[in-house]
Amino acid sequence: MEVKSARILIVEDDEDDYILTRDQLDKLEGHQFEIDWATNLTNALDQLKRNIHEICLLDYRLGAYTGIDVLNKAQALGSEVPIIMLTGQSDDALDRLALKAGAADFLVKGDITNSRFARAIRYAIARGEIEKARQQSLDAEIESRSKDRFIAHLSHELRTPLTSILGYTELLLHSDKANDASKELSTILNNGKHLLSLLNDILDLSKIAAGKLQLKPAEVELSSFVGDILTLMQMPAAEKNLHLNFIASPLIPSVIKVDPTRLRQIIINLLFNAIKFTDAGEVSLTVDFDPNHPEHIRFIVSDTGIGIAAKEIDSIFIPFQQLEEVALKKEQGAGLGLAISTELVRCMEGNITVESELGKGSKFMVSLPLPTAYHANLKPLEVKIFDQHSGEKYGPLKGKILIVDDLPDIRNLVGEMCRSYGLEVVFAADGRQALEALQNASHDFDLVVMDIHMPVMDGRKAIVEIRKLGFSKPVLSLTAANMKGVDIELAALGFDDVIGKPIDQTLLHKKLKQYLQQNTSVEQTAAAKTTNSNITDCLANSQVLVVEDDADASDVIVLLLDSLGLKADSAASCEMCLDILSKNHQFSHILLDKNLPDGDGIKLANQIRVSHPSCELIVISGEEIDDDVLSQNGVSCALLKPINMQQLSDIFS
Repeated sequence: MEVKSARILIVEDDEDDYILTRDQLDKLEGHQFEIDWATNLTNALDQLKRNIHEICLLDYRLGAYTGIDVLNKAQALGSEVPIIMLTGQSDDALDRLALKAGAADFLVKGDITNSRFARAIRYAIARGEIEKARQQSLDAEIESRSKDRFIAHLSHELRTPLTSILGYTELLLHSDKANDASKELSTILNNGKHLLSLLNDILDLSKIAAGKLQLKPAEVELSSFVGDILTLMQMPAAEKNLHLNFIASPLIPSVIKVDPTRLRQIIINLLFNAIKFTDAGEVSLTVDFDPNHPEHIRFIVSDTGIGIAAKEIDSIFIPFQQLEEVALKKEQGAGLGLAISTELVRCMEGNITVESELGKGSKFMVSLPLPTAYHANLKPLEVKIFDQHSGEKYGPLKGKILIVDDLPDIRNLVGEMCRSYGLEVVFAADGRQALEALQNASHDFDLVVMDIHMPVMDGRKAIVEIRKLGFSKPVLSLTAANMKGVDIELAALGFDDVIGKPIDQTLLHKKLKQYLQQNTSVEQTAAAKTTNSNITDCLANSQVLVVEDDADASDVIVLLLDSLGLKADSAASCEMCLDILSKNHQFSHILLDKNLPDGDGIKLANQIRVSHPSCELIVISGEEIDDDVLSQNGVSCALLKPINMQQLSDIFS
């Protein structure tokens, strides 16, 4: 039988009554009491205000004072101890008065020897336990909310100065002033991006710890998914002269259901670590079925790197832990990648294991459950990898191209390749955005490079609509599905050629050169010589209002917009914003910081959409904002700080 312990205060000026009460408490089965005794008002209040007792048994008559007096004074001092009042005789009016004053119960001293007394004690203790549990739950919720507010505030405070650091650095790198300091500026930019990556990791870890990470499962075409990842990791591997290999079981599901963003994060983390800690040899990604759990699909990242000592393997999954050899080498990183990957795999109901030998390399295996329905459509998974050599020179190209891909990393990667050839680049995130860009400036583009698998509108649907617009210039498809017959199918839809993923930079340059040279008309030649601009002519005369209280962040956003050919004004508060809008109705877009000194940017957006319904409202924030909140307040989208030129270019193109 469980024995419950409780501390009880008896407030009684008659020693005989105290002894009688104490003896009855000792007889209660299943309870063990620590008893304190107070004989006067001063001692009683001193004990009660400390809130260290589960129950107080209070005599109604305490010298010149009544129990009601003691109860009122105790509550005024902040006492929360349940009080059972004891009196020498039954009195219904007094009973009601005591309960009204806040007493937990009212007992006649003659009832101490019967079951009613025992029941009153048990009930009082049970109520106290329930209240304690409720208070603990409330405190935990308050602490959690406080922590959430702190994390959101920290995110905002760190992302805002990063906007200035990365923004100004990017502007300088693209200006004539960078000639003598391009190396130093690149170092600032790279370290700033690393700091941003570290911030994102910490925020991910805090979400996981709070149980607030929400997975968004979706059907994923595996060949395209793997191709995008290998495309992204191909360059860092080539920079270290490492071979990046892909291996797959003969038959593998062509489609899986998983949160693509989080699985991509896991695999990239593992590949990034493998490349970082491998100085020679190769890094491989393998996709197969888990032999121990045939219903699971498995992603294996292996390398020929430094390996891990057996004694350190368990510690590598702990946040902020690094291997001794890594710490001595001062390798960049906080030791969060594996910890986050492990928690993400756990959230997906999978598991991650490692095999490693010091000096010989490591193998990380991620096993994830795959619903039975996805075991039916098994096909060979063909993803071709090309050798790339860092620093290879390509002949200059002229022209303006539209790059369409839903993944920012891949979009930017292809964009940087094309810019390195001398091409002017405009971006779109899906087929619908591509159509809008072509409708606004179809005479400007000499060529389109478009991914096949995208949300909103995929490449197959988009190419049909693009040709309906009368766009007759080359459109090249990006796809990881390099299987027999795909090129014929895409050509029938209207594509001119196919570029496989991962992207071979030499092949990309060759294809672009081939198709750009076919554009020989005067109009197309003029378009190829247009000045660098990531926005359309119709937007060039638009005005943008930037509402941001941080002066440095505001200045850099205005400069970034100016570099895109957009006119921008700024306001530092809700009041200034509304004042400017009352005098100027010409703004096409308004960028609103979420946390302004005199109000909330979301609420301000809701107010603006009523008075200026034609303005497109965009919120800038240091934290992620739910899509429902944005749509309910008339906001078209949210930009996560730090703001850079690419984000703004994507919005205004």
